[in-house]
Amino acid sequence: MKILQSVIVKQILTEKTKARLTEKYKHEIMQLDKEHEQLLFEEKKQLRNYVLQETKIKSYYKNERNKRMKKKTAIEFQLEQIHILPLGSEIEEREATAIVEIKEGDSWEDQTALKTIVIKDGIVHEIH
Repeated sequence: MKILQSVIVKQILTEKTKARLTEKYKHEIMQLDKEHEQLLFEEKKQLRNYVLQETKIKSYYKNERNKRMKKKTAIEFQLEQIHILPLGSEIEEREATAIVEIKEGDSWEDQTALKTIVIKDGIVHEIH
């Protein structure tokens, strides 16, 4: 029988990884800034067209802008951490799903123990 299992994917921090993550985070911050500006523009447009619903419109757009700003703050924190961490540190990047084959007689704990894949410069370095 095959089952799905969560697997943690970690990166070993190298100069190459640090540069890639820095670029990725800066791009995400720029994208969130663009979305923030777009929301301001759309809010003004909506307010001109639907004057009677001003409170509702302002509330909606304020919430949406706040979501973007919270994401931006979190990404800025991650960006700071990338620069602080020493090379060789392992950072958790994401979670993936793997298919695991189990059969009668297998140890359930061994088969379902949380697995980890460690990547170094885009290449699988370890699986445990």
